[in-house]
Order: sequence, then C-alpha cells, then structure tokens
Amino acid sequence: MSTTLVNFRLDTQLKKKLEKLCDELGMNLTTAFTIFAKKMVREQGIPFRINKESYGYEDPNEETIAAFEEGERMLRDPNSKTYNSSEELFDELDAE
Repeated sequence: MSTTLVNFRLDTQLKKKLEKLCDELGMNLTTAFTIFAKKMVREQGIPFRINKESYGYEDPNEETIAAFEEGERMLRDPNSKTYNSSEELFDELDAE
C-alpha cells in the first residue's frame, strides 16, 4: 500500500487535546485520521451527526444579544428605512 502526505491546519489546543485522547486510546493522529477517512469513504459521508454542539456553538454573548434586540426594535419602528434587495441598499449607499 502506498501512502501520501496530507497537511492541514488545526487549532493548537485542539491538536494537543486530540493527541492526548489518541494516546489514551493507544493510537496516534495518523491512525485516528485514517480510521476517520476509511469510515467516511465507506459511508459516503460524515460518519457522525453534525449539529450546533458538534462544532463548539456557544450561546450568544451580551453584545450579540443587544445587537439582535436592536435589530428587532428597528424592524418594529415604522420610521425605519427598509430595502427590497441588497442592490437597492448598495445603490443608496453609493449615492451618499
């Protein structure tokens, strides 16, 4: 079996945690990624469910919540300017 070198970037802390887990499981990163690749090819897709918890989704912070609330207030304000398309918005911005 011939092999090829694959390089990709991974967050440093995530890599350290992954290496520790792999070590506890008695394997290295190459073995772990090979297992993942074989399973993905066999199943013709990602071999696990992907949801917001899968990739570190966190609840919005206070600043984000405030921005959401401001947006909602603007939508309720009858004097707020609205646009039918992004082109309409950009045309107005270009005219300023």
